[in-house]
Amino acid sequence: MARPRANWKGVLKIGELVVGVALYTAASTSERVAFHTLNRKTGHRVHRQFVDSETGKPVEREDQVKGYETPQGEVVMLEPEEIAEAVPESDKTLSIEGFVPLEAIDTVYFDRPYYLAPSDDASAEAFGLLCDGMRGAKVAALAQTVLFRRLRSVLIRPQDKGMIATTLNFDYEVRSEEEAFADIPRLKLDKEMLDLAGHIIGTKSGRFDPSGFDDRYEAALAELVKAKIEGRRIKPRPHRREAKVVSLLEALRESAKVGRESKPARKRA
Repeated sequence: MARPRANWKGVLKIGELVVGVALYTAASTSERVAFHTLNRKTGHRVHRQFVDSETGKPVEREDQVKGYETPQGEVVMLEPEEIAEAVPESDKTLSIEGFVPLEAIDTVYFDRPYYLAPSDDASAEAFGLLCDGMRGAKVAALAQTVLFRRLRSVLIRPQDKGMIATTLNFDYEVRSEEEAFADIPRLKLDKEMLDLAGHIIGTKSGRFDPSGFDDRYEAALAELVKAKIEGRRIKPRPHRREAKVVSLLEALRESAKVGRESKPARKRA
């Protein structure tokens, strides 16, 4: 099987050890149903156009520049050359700053995953050594590099024969949970409720299998497009009935009862 095209190639560096590596996209939205915006009357595609907010006249691409508005309302205009000079230049080096336990990073900091692999056969041995060493020590590496014109922190973890490199959100990008959780009251629940909740969780315990999760939205859109092509009408989706409000304890008891009934019976010896 041909290897996919790398998003980035460079070296992984720790001390004096330098390993040629390549990053590959781990998650992509390219398989989603994509639409064009059309003119209903003609069926022709339409395109977006930037216009001056004051004059209403179109602005050509060469006349478009980035600007920053200060809290005082003053607009600072930035030329493309100025931005290019200000952003860090990539030296194609993924520099490992240190190692941390695998569970040490809160997943709220995870941004985008990539597959990390040796870029050539000559780098495979050193790459494998580092990968197996990290797996044995049960640690992940924290590294920094310039990716797509931005300095990024990256968490690198062993995965099968290769590694997963996940870009991390910066601290200022992650909002505190205090504001979101502020109105949640601290409750003291009785033992029966806790026991029932534990039982329900036990009956639903299993392994994570992403293939079991269906993208109903994409499937519905694909079926709609297919039906339109074939000249068929899609049957309207039935509306969901409103859930009946019951007490928490009653809901837990009913859920536990359903869990017991759905469990396969054990064979007698």
